[in-house]
Amino acid sequence: MTNTMCDQPVTGPIAAVEPLDLTELVRGHDRRLLDRVTPLVCRQSLSLDLSSVQRIDAAGITALIALYRAAQEAGHRFTVSNASPRVAKILALVGLDRILLSQNAVRTSHSGPRLRQYAA
Repeated sequence: MTNTMCDQPVTGPIAAVEPLDLTELVRGHDRRLLDRVTPLVCRQSLSLDLSSVQRIDAAGITALIALYRAAQEAGHRFTVSNASPRVAKILALVGLDRILLSQNAVRTSHSGPRLRQYAA
């Protein structure tokens, strides 16, 4: 018996999402990210913009893995983009850079809403 986070896979465009004014992806903030982004990765492929995230801990890493797994189970892709040097280094230390870091990262403006989706 597998524990799936997504109800049914629905194909759609690849989206880029900024993480809700999060500057730290640490214990206590991880649940907020999961609650907001999990439904999105269940519906479509997604790239999470981490440009505002300056700190990440084990809970944040676990949240990113959970999002990756939910996307995979739904038949979608999940990547992160624009990671700060510090966050990118931590992702590399735990080996997640190879599966999570997007090679086609695009910087986005911070003048608009913090959660945006762009159809590819």
